[in-house]
Amino acid sequence: MRDGHKRDFARHLRRQMTDAERAIWFHLRDRRLRGCKFRRQHPVGPYVVDFVCIEARLVVELDGGQHVEARGDAVRTGYLRRCGYRVLRFWNNDVLAQAGAVLESIHRALAESRPHPSPLPHAGEGEQAGGSE
Repeated sequence: MRDGHKRDFARHLRRQMTDAERAIWFHLRDRRLRGCKFRRQHPVGPYVVDFVCIEARLVVELDGGQHVEARGDAVRTGYLRRCGYRVLRFWNNDVLAQAGAVLESIHRALAESRPHPSPLPHAGEGEQAGGSE
């Protein structure tokens, strides 16, 4: 798919979000989760992923019934992993019925990929040098 077609396709998908995509997007947009910027229906290589946090190299895919035996998903996931992305997949019904658990999984993945902005010093660091004279 050429870039212009992929962009237009991504725009179409943004206008046609599923209920599960709308539900999760409410929590991912505007840096609401760990201050991370997510994009929705964003082109990555030859694919358009549901949600991506580029700085954390995290892709979140929501799957409906059409994905039960979709062999293309494994190829897609392999490609994204080779590009350095971690891929989380959730079923639409899990997003709708257990949104808290899904968000917690995403939160954990973000915490693993992004170190704390103010980590505690390692042993011996931060101590004052010098002594009594």
